[in-house]
Amino acid sequence: MRRRQNKNEYESEKHRIPNPDSENSRFEDWSDKRVLCFCLAFRIINSLLIQTYFNPDEHWQGPEVAHRIAFGKCGLVVAALACAIRPTSAITWLFIGLLELLKTRDRLKFLFYEVVPIGILMVGLTCLLDHFMYGKWILVPLNFLKFNFLSSGGDYYGTHKWHWYFTQGFTVMIFSHLPFCIAGIIYSKQWKFAGLIAWVLGFYSILGHKEFRFVLPVLPIALMFSGYSLAVIEDPGSPVYRGKKSSEKNTKCSPKMTLAILFLLVTNIPMALYMSLVHQRGPEDVMNHLAGEAQHGNVRSVLFLTPCHATPYYSMLHHNLPMQFLDCTPSEEKGVPDESDHFMMDPAPFVSEYAKKWSLPSHIVLFDSEEQKLRNSLISFGYREERRFFNAHFKVDRDLQASIVVYVLVK
Repeated sequence: MRRRQNKNEYESEKHRIPNPDSENSRFEDWSDKRVLCFCLAFRIINSLLIQTYFNPDEHWQGPEVAHRIAFGKCGLVVAALACAIRPTSAITWLFIGLLELLKTRDRLKFLFYEVVPIGILMVGLTCLLDHFMYGKWILVPLNFLKFNFLSSGGDYYGTHKWHWYFTQGFTVMIFSHLPFCIAGIIYSKQWKFAGLIAWVLGFYSILGHKEFRFVLPVLPIALMFSGYSLAVIEDPGSPVYRGKKSSEKNTKCSPKMTLAILFLLVTNIPMALYMSLVHQRGPEDVMNHLAGEAQHGNVRSVLFLTPCHATPYYSMLHHNLPMQFLDCTPSEEKGVPDESDHFMMDPAPFVSEYAKKWSLPSHIVLFDSEEQKLRNSLISFGYREERRFFNAHFKVDRDLQASIVVYVLVK
């Protein structure tokens, strides 16, 4: 009887004693929820805060999302679809496909029973769709290849040195995460993912025309490496260090982890706020202004005397009004300047000639660097300055465009 009583007391005491494993499990579950909520809140705040503008390609086109999926028939279909929608996706999938091919035992079967049939099917479907849209048989990916790779058509929009992605482009994108990314690659030894980053950067380095958005698909991979190195700093006893037992998790950050977090916060938050709220915010502000004026019926038409793709368009105006911007369609002959180039080279004569064939718009938008040269001409046509919006403290790829100016036709 006493033994049974002691056993019952032991069981009750056992239930009262906290289980470290269950406590850690509950803490990890709560921690995951907090991380998810924080990420959602951060993304919402980030979306609401952004008031600046880079250019339409980066601003209105969504970044190409890189998905890592199991490579099989389903993966091949997704890869083929991605390449059909965006031919440059083939650069990423080519690397992944070659790795899969190297570790496949029956390579011929993999090629001719999986890759080739799916490829032919996808090319056939895209050809049918393009024929329906264009009214003739056309292979769009082939034209894309000819223009961007074989004829260097992209060079029309500017070129950079071959090392730009390694020394400036991608290093600016990853910014202060770079040392953590390199450490993560070394610690994790995930050479396939590291090779994918190097492959994409190296391939695009061959092309003369370079843009940040081209290498966006590998940025998440680089940030994963950065996160991995932070995890190693947080738990030095992790399995990364062989022969050492994993240390017990606790809620306190180690001094190294605290220092790393502070470093990332100090280097990223001020830059993020400045780039999101201050630098090159003029195009956003001017379009918000025009949209407000159009709402009150004060805008009949708009002419943008700005470089190619310098401002948003109907996506921010939200009114069906006549608008016109300078043409920047590439010429088939190299070295032939477009309408936008002619304007930038000599604004005053261009506007004088241009005015002969235009019906005077109610509003003209231009940067202050050109406005200084055109002020007298615009006044002679009956315009006056309506608003001036701050744009930037320093130049990026053109002369300093400190502000963007709106001129209105005096009634």
